[in-house]
Amino acid sequence: MLSKYAFLCLFPLLTVTSALAGPTLDQAVHSPERTPAFVARDAVRHPIEELTFFGLKPDAHVLEIWPSGGYWTQILAPYLHDHGTYTVALGPADLKKQAISKLQSERPDIYGRIKTTQFDGQHLDFAPANSVDLVLTFRNMHNWMEAGKAPEMLAAIHRVLKPGGILGIEDHRGNTTAPQDPMAKDGYVRQSYAIDLIQKAGFKLVGSSEINANPKDTANWPKGIWTLPPTYALGATDHAKYEAIGEGDNFVLKFQKVKD
Repeated sequence: MLSKYAFLCLFPLLTVTSALAGPTLDQAVHSPERTPAFVARDAVRHPIEELTFFGLKPDAHVLEIWPSGGYWTQILAPYLHDHGTYTVALGPADLKKQAISKLQSERPDIYGRIKTTQFDGQHLDFAPANSVDLVLTFRNMHNWMEAGKAPEMLAAIHRVLKPGGILGIEDHRGNTTAPQDPMAKDGYVRQSYAIDLIQKAGFKLVGSSEINANPKDTANWPKGIWTLPPTYALGATDHAKYEAIGEGDNFVLKFQKVKD
């Protein structure tokens, strides 16, 4: 039996835990509300493991850069709905704002609190300085490199993060036997190149994960990364071959904005 003193010490912990009650990350990932095509990719994208690796918490201010089709939006929005803040930063020609608006209008109880902002080479002041706990971006760095804006965009991300805040980044890992194309036109970024570029923006590498590694991806395909699923840029040509290879080999890196 707990002593009176032990119970009093435990009570604040119980209060905090109950205050943050809401959908767990597991519940958010396994929600029936998610698009079936997204769910089908969970086996290769490992959303629970990746978000846990990045240190996601239910009361965090999370900003996702360029949400694409909304794979992560359908997990992050419900998870952060009650106690956190979820902001999506849209790109210059990003039509996904329409997709976000559609989600908000159809299910305001789940997606009604999503905040939006614009972020690209011409919109670098996209959030207040020192305001975000966690910035996430998935398979987008090669696009910033192609636009010639990666250093500026990484510096802008560094500015909006709180001291001690985390940048979680995933992208297609380039072959280490080939030199890095500074514009990453094939969609691949050498991991060492990415680390160097991000550290030059003021970040410290604090972790890496192989949860999305695929050794079958040799990163030298006719149509770059888009040769592989889910895009299949060659159509029916060698479809079975590329299906057997699977989605690209991806690095998963965790950086921190170092406190002064």
